[in-house]
Order: sequence, then C-alpha cells, then structure tokens
Amino acid sequence: MRETRTLEYKEKISNSFLKTVSAYANYGTGRIIFGVDDQGSAVGIDDPVKACLDIENKINDSISPKPDFTLQIDEDKQVITLTVSEGIHKPYLYKAKAYKRNDSSTVEADRLDLTSLILEGENLTFDELPSHTQELKFSSLEKKLKENVGIENFSTDILRTLGLFSKDRKFNNAASLLADKNDFPGIDIARTEENISYILDRRTFSGISVLDQYDLTIEMYRQYYQYEVIDGIKRRSIEKIPETAFREACANALIHRNWNIPANIRIIMFPDRIEMISPGGLPNGVTKEDYLQSKVSILRNPILGGVFFRMHYIEHFGTGVLRILESYKNSSRKPVFDINENSIRVVLPDIVNEKLSADQQIVYEMMKDGSEIATKDVIEHTGFSRSKSTAVLKSLVSDGFADIVGRGRGTKYRKK
Repeated sequence: MRETRTLEYKEKISNSFLKTVSAYANYGTGRIIFGVDDQGSAVGIDDPVKACLDIENKINDSISPKPDFTLQIDEDKQVITLTVSEGIHKPYLYKAKAYKRNDSSTVEADRLDLTSLILEGENLTFDELPSHTQELKFSSLEKKLKENVGIENFSTDILRTLGLFSKDRKFNNAASLLADKNDFPGIDIARTEENISYILDRRTFSGISVLDQYDLTIEMYRQYYQYEVIDGIKRRSIEKIPETAFREACANALIHRNWNIPANIRIIMFPDRIEMISPGGLPNGVTKEDYLQSKVSILRNPILGGVFFRMHYIEHFGTGVLRILESYKNSSRKPVFDINENSIRVVLPDIVNEKLSADQQIVYEMMKDGSEIATKDVIEHTGFSRSKSTAVLKSLVSDGFADIVGRGRGTKYRKK
C-alpha cells in the first residue's frame, strides 16, 4: 500500500513526523505507521513500548495545542500505528508553524490556510468578522429587499435581522460584501470563441454589492445564451444553457467562495459551454462525494447565504449541485465539476446544439467561425441537392440556430 493523504510510513522515529501530526490535527484524521519502509514493507521498531513513550513525549512537548491521538502496537510485526484525530482547537502548530498534507507529502500551510484554520478554531466564519470599513451604504440591498421580499421600511433593525452586525455591534464582512461599495474582488467575465486568446466581450463586476454582481452576471448570460424564435404565430424562448443551472452556479460561487483569496470569480463564456471558476476548494469536512450528492452542506459564508436565501436567489441550502444536475436530466450533455484544493470549476454545456440533426450539424459547422453561407456553398461542401440544402438551411432558421441575411439571389445564412 502506497502512502496517501491520510497515511504515512516512517522507518524510524525522528522529529520529521511531527509536521504530519500537525497536518492531521488541522485537516483530517490520519495515520503514521512506524517501522515500515517507503514501499510499505514492515521492518520493525526496536522496543516498541519504549518507542511509544518517546512518540508521546515528542508530541506533547512539540505540538501546541495538544492534539488527540492514539498509539497501537502490532506485536507480530513490531510496528506502531499512530492515529491523529482532526481537532477543534485549530491551528495545531509545530515550531510555531501549521502544516497540511499535499497528496502523500506534508507541507507548511500558507498565510491563507492559516487564516482559515484560525477562523475554524474559533468557530468563526469570514463573513461574521468585523469589517475594516464601517462607513457603508445599502441602497442596492434596500431596493432588492423591497422588490424580492416585500419589505416596506428599511432600517437598522432589518440589517440586524439579516445578521450584518458583529458581536461588538460593528458591521461585519457580510455587510461589507452587500454594501453598495466595498474593497472585495468580484466576478470577471470573458466571452470568447474556442480560442481563448480572442476575446469578444469582457466585463468585470467588483467593488460593488454581491447582489449587483449576481444580477449583472445574469444579465450578461441572458444576452448571449437566451433568444426567441418565431414559430408560426407563436414566439418561444430558447435557452442554450439552462438559466436555473447558471443561476445556481453563480450563487454558489459567491456564497461558498473563499473571500480571503484576493481573486475574482472567473466566468468564461464559450460558444458551446460556460466555465465558472470559484476561488477556494471545499470546506474542511466536506468530500467531493458529499459535494456532488449534497450529503453534507457546510456554508463557508452562512450570513451571506442567508441573505441570498431570503432574496430567493437560492431555494434551499446545500441543493445547488442537485438543481444544476436536475436542469440537465433530459440532456445527453452533463455538467462537469472539477474540484481542486484551491478552486472549484463548474462547466455548463450547451444543450441546444445537441438537438441538431446530422444534416443540420454538418451545415451548422460551416457557420461556426462566423461565416455567412449561401445555398451554393452548402451544395459544394456537402454534395446535398439544391432542394435539400435549402431545406436544411431553412430548418436551421426555424429552429433558432441561424439568421437570414439579405434577400433574393443574395440570400445568405449565418449562425444566430
């Protein structure tokens, strides 16, 4: 068995294992097995009883605060298993430094990691800490509360009900994030072709209320991924990417992101998909399976999440991923969730183009680079008859995939 994030082998007892004790106490229960080489083969420890006392003394003398651990001896193999439990009094320091596991190695926690550990150890979240700015205005929050919740009189009591004051009666970070102006990062959106170096449109929403960031982002989504098609005397709306999925992904990115990281949420709008990258991985205690199946919901910013819930921007806590998946239940293309240590990437694919017939797909590909094509171009490219080429082009228009440009002999077609 190879070493993993939660398993480390030590052939001998040296102080290096104390870094891993710090890592397990800070980030999740793990085991260190003494008397085993790097390949996982038992080589044994001389006098394991005395060795256990040595391990215990080293931990008690070197790790602060003292972690919860157990020692067990395998008398047949003469190996010792040290199990360190994740603690609640974080950070657990070795020589005044905190450590974490990076796959099968132990590394020092950086400043952002240390800040998060301190908050967790004090049972605090970032959004409930006092804001460094106390001169805050809330015209945007007031407007949206009146529109979405029906509140008539906006007052300090409303702000208090929303949890926007810290214990010392100062505005907290949640209040700052919801204020009309703040110093926090925001959302950076780029609309591009498949080649990301060619930007068609770019907008950055930062330094403003997260509610405005959310609304402006939804507006940009609607501009490029929703359109109407006239079908006979009826007008029907087409969503290339389900709005429900995009809304949930955007709300989740704002609510669950790590605001300690000074980086924008990045949204890249491709012709056939949207990619959304949120700073900060999963909260401690939440696995990828928990996240994807909504088994465990730990809000990184619960006050902010509560406001989004009251605004009806989210329906229920912890169900965002399920709602995204539900919106794709009838599609062969499914969302992708790429979970990393310091970010979460969500990919929402286009569900419209998959509805193209084989003939439509061939012709539609001719327009993908923005080209305007005529019936004769389709004939030359595909070998279709004139009547078939005309019929496919007209079907692309009626199904909402293409527009007609010009009239008569100069009629051409382009991607909608």
